[in-house]
Amino acid sequence: MKAQSLLSSVFFAARTVSGHGMWQRLTVNGVDQGQLVGINPPAVNNPVLSVSGASIACNTGLKTPLSTTVVTVPAGAKVGAWFEHVIGGPQGANDADNPIAKSHKGPVIVYLAKVANAASATDYNNYQWFKVAEEGLNTATGTWGVDTMIAGNGWWNFTMPTCVAPGQYLMRVELIALHSAYAQGAAQFYMSCANIQVTGSGTATGTMVKFPGAYSATDPGIMLNIYSGTVPNNGGKAYPIPG
Repeated sequence: MKAQSLLSSVFFAARTVSGHGMWQRLTVNGVDQGQLVGINPPAVNNPVLSVSGASIACNTGLKTPLSTTVVTVPAGAKVGAWFEHVIGGPQGANDADNPIAKSHKGPVIVYLAKVANAASATDYNNYQWFKVAEEGLNTATGTWGVDTMIAGNGWWNFTMPTCVAPGQYLMRVELIALHSAYAQGAAQFYMSCANIQVTGSGTATGTMVKFPGAYSATDPGIMLNIYSGTVPNNGGKAYPIPG
């Protein structure tokens, strides 16, 4: 019985890890920028769990060498970010949970931080961030931002607002998995930061927040039970996206 329990625990742990992932690729107006070009994911696909630690900004244990490419993004462009279990793509034909387990419901959010030089900007916790895109819960259909990403085979797209002022930025792409968020500290945060140059004639830089600081572990969009019975639709109520 002990051996069986141990094997069960190992299998569960393997399944849990296989449900994780990372943002690792960008497109701009449909043009693929290349694997790990201009974006810096973690080397390991585990989530960040603490909203008060340094890792909540741009993740931790980043894959090296860091990409110093700065991707040009015209204001108004369609931008895509790609999420997969492991760097380079799915783990194989039997990777049924790629790009992430369907149980990992939650929002996708994008922030920008203005920097002098995106290629060398690594002082993540001291930057001022503002939100430029988000997708939470569609209460009419019960679908989440994560569902849109899964339906896109790992791609989640948004339009860079035309009002964003030109310049160099870090772009923080984040997925929050809420399947266990009914306990404090159990929401799972997956984020990667990309180096971008926004072009255009906008003037806006948005409302500023810092990471850590933007989120609290007990925020209503971070600590909540998204289930109505077994249905993860937040009981049909509007979901308050964090940030």
